[in-house]
Amino acid sequence: MTYNHINKEIIGELIRIAGERNVHLDPARIEAFSHDETSKEEYGHMPDVVVTPQSTSAVAEIVRLANRVRIPVTPRGAGSGLSGGAIPVYGGIVLSLEKMDRVREIDYDNLTMTVETGIVTNEINNLVRDRGLFYAGYPMSLETCTLGGNIAENAGGGKAIKYGVTSRYILGLEFVTPAGEVVWLGGKLAKDVTGYDLVHLIVGSEGTLGIATAAIIRLIGLPAAKSDLLVLFRSPQEAISSVPIILSKGLIPTAIEFMDRRSVETSCSYLNENLPYAECGAMLLIEMDGRDPALVESEAEAVGDLCMEQGAIEVYVADNRTTQERLWAIRRNIAEAFKVYCPVQSLEDIVVPPAAIPAVIPELERISGQFGVTIPCYGHAGDGNLHATLVKDPDMPMEDWQRIEPLSLTALYEAITRLGGKISGEHGIGLKRKEYMKKFMSPVELGLLKTIKRAWDPNLIMNPGKIFDIED
Repeated sequence: MTYNHINKEIIGELIRIAGERNVHLDPARIEAFSHDETSKEEYGHMPDVVVTPQSTSAVAEIVRLANRVRIPVTPRGAGSGLSGGAIPVYGGIVLSLEKMDRVREIDYDNLTMTVETGIVTNEINNLVRDRGLFYAGYPMSLETCTLGGNIAENAGGGKAIKYGVTSRYILGLEFVTPAGEVVWLGGKLAKDVTGYDLVHLIVGSEGTLGIATAAIIRLIGLPAAKSDLLVLFRSPQEAISSVPIILSKGLIPTAIEFMDRRSVETSCSYLNENLPYAECGAMLLIEMDGRDPALVESEAEAVGDLCMEQGAIEVYVADNRTTQERLWAIRRNIAEAFKVYCPVQSLEDIVVPPAAIPAVIPELERISGQFGVTIPCYGHAGDGNLHATLVKDPDMPMEDWQRIEPLSLTALYEAITRLGGKISGEHGIGLKRKEYMKKFMSPVELGLLKTIKRAWDPNLIMNPGKIFDIED
């Protein structure tokens, strides 16, 4: 695709729209916007300018300008994504919503909150916790990510098995189209079949169809009690095979997190933490929550008994906040720990139907042996979403890694597709996986996606180069 260059006149227009302090050109200042949490060396690309508008009207005017002169626009939240979705691969304008973080309304009667999408996700819960409410659609990185990024990726997380992903809680959107028009979609409604469901077309569209500047989100009651179980198994296969059995008994945990031994050891070493994993091949971290403490305790005990019946070595109960946080810190820091071990890796988020979860582990072992690459595995086993991470051995030459990585990924995606799964459950396609879309998505389905993109964004200015490519 070809785009026009940003000149002094366009910079002047951006300054007029957003204000001089919100238009950034200094390479040292805008370098942070050239990458997300993927490899900067492999995927990074500098923008020409970063703009941090403070109002929807400013966002709309910037997009109208970009559409008129055909300049690419890359929307950006916190830059905490794992698929290269916020990287400006064609340069142009990075439009960061970091200064649009205001709460417009908390409506306790309708149990909704209307917020600008630059708000840090964790702040939403801080604002309503005292009223016994919370926003349940958040991912694991809730302390750093923004709501806009969550919407763009339809982010999930550890609690999606019970509470669902972001889309379940987005009732309405203030949306800027690629033509710079502003429209409110949806509303404070429990039901709405008035035409196509455009709200949930936008959620998960990775910023390729426009920019959500504000959202109406649904709030629900905050659980009064929770209990966490750390369950040790002799092998990954035993641990992962227990998950469908737990779900089939009608018990709905808040989370079932799987961690193989390598993941636990690496995270514990990173945190200088200790867990009793001497005889353990894998662990499940299972959380139960609810309004009734006695019921939560009873259900947690039932889950623990089921795990023991399936061959668990031991079940440890964490029923106080300090111990619970200690366990969850180990799970949350696995990815960071592997970055310290070796920053060269491919963090994947494959997803399969829950009943197919046990079949994943043998496939990972097969691929690891075939290509000689380490593939530690952890993630949200309760909803079939696992982070099978290809990690380069620190001593492996880079040319070997560059040859092995695409072969291993292709083998991994082929195996997951055979199991009825998809190549991404929560991180998105972005820049990182778009070449695999052609291999692992039906040509008809991919054609429909491209038709929607062209209809909404005929000048192809909105986050180009993500999910798939469209030629001029």
